[in-house]
Amino acid sequence: MDLSTFDIDAPRWDQSTFMGRLKHFFNITDCRTALLPDSRLDEAKVLVESFRAGSVPPGTSVEQLHYAKKLYDSAFHPDSGDRMNLIGRMSFQVPGGMAITGFMLQFYRTVPAVVFWQWVNQSFNALVNYTNRNAASPITPKQIGVAYVTATSTALATAVGLNLYTKRAPPLVARWVPFAAVAAANCVNIPMMRQQEILNGIAVTDENGNKLGHSKKAAVKGITQVVISRITMAAPGMIILPIVMQRLEKYKFMQRITFLHGPIQVMLVGVFLVFMVPAACSLFPQVQVTHRSDCHEYGSVAGGGLRK
Repeated sequence: MDLSTFDIDAPRWDQSTFMGRLKHFFNITDCRTALLPDSRLDEAKVLVESFRAGSVPPGTSVEQLHYAKKLYDSAFHPDSGDRMNLIGRMSFQVPGGMAITGFMLQFYRTVPAVVFWQWVNQSFNALVNYTNRNAASPITPKQIGVAYVTATSTALATAVGLNLYTKRAPPLVARWVPFAAVAAANCVNIPMMRQQEILNGIAVTDENGNKLGHSKKAAVKGITQVVISRITMAAPGMIILPIVMQRLEKYKFMQRITFLHGPIQVMLVGVFLVFMVPAACSLFPQVQVTHRSDCHEYGSVAGGGLRK
């Protein structure tokens, strides 16, 4: 292929369709990329930036460019170009999420266990949300602290409150408490962590990437979609798996290996997340078009792309 016609920043798959976005996110959430050393990721960044600058090493193939862009998208922030911390990358969502969620589902019976694992989960979520924030809307350390404390308090209050409330409820209801706490905390954590975008709006561009202004309405829409995506990501594993485990635990062989219940749930959550992380990220387009009715928010602009 003639590389002069190749656009490294053009989506490899049609991003206007769910299947196109699903293929894209399967590509960049590949947890195998989390195992690569920083030196390999930096090499991919150099190749991508060299291609953008019009300098391509001899013998470079299209597949090499695609793979370099995959590593670049999985490890570097799309706004700032900085390498993201490992835990905050979307490629770490499966290994990180399966461990934490699996143990939240296993240790739901006692208040101390509920408090500990909800705190661990919210700490993980806060780091992910901060890492993937809109770099054009900086947030202060104080705002980060307030967001973290607020989300953690919400999760703990929901989990502990429901845990006590469900003491007399059917056992399955108690198993769903962790999901209720996670959903409630996401509704607080993400808007708080990205509050600057809500207060000041996010950048709106034309089809050529030229900045036209800011829109608060677009920010609220984008953050709302992120909240929906995060809850959707967790829902199947945290709703279906408790039903499965409750039925499995009735069998004698499961009663003999209670010490393996935690690891079993971790692995099963991983199976759900391998599919749900890219699926949830694909629910909404990353770039959306504004409507003329929103123009009053940023002057006489008639439209443009919105980055969530």
